[in-house]
Amino acid sequence: MYSDKVMDHFKNPRNVGEIENADGIGEVGNPVCGDIMKIFLKIENNIVTDAKFKTFGCGAAIASSSMATELVRGKTLEEAWDVSNAAVAEALEGLPPIKMHCSVLAEEGIHKAINDYRVKKGLEPWVEKNPHSHEHEDMTCQH
Repeated sequence: MYSDKVMDHFKNPRNVGEIENADGIGEVGNPVCGDIMKIFLKIENNIVTDAKFKTFGCGAAIASSSMATELVRGKTLEEAWDVSNAAVAEALEGLPPIKMHCSVLAEEGIHKAINDYRVKKGLEPWVEKNPHSHEHEDMTCQH
């Protein structure tokens, strides 16, 4: 059901934990599933220098958080913003359709963390180009 890459990021998640004095924090959750992700970003000179996460959820949610933090590290804020749920799922070598909402949560967590940083800096938050309109809330989750 899960790719080797998903299982690896579930069993050996990267970047678990919190960043003290994080520049941006994004918390997202799916009340139907109970999946909750908190993404922490350290940003210097418009570059994501560190990214960590704390996730309460299923294996796919943990793997998606792990991969998303890997994908945004070292990227500019603009590049990090463009890391889509599809990119997270592709980097994990696919997620079952019933678990795609986990990659959507990861994308939204990154977006919220970036906008948290922007607001703290007195900048306007960025607007979603293709908002998922919380499509994950309508999905049935099977843990």
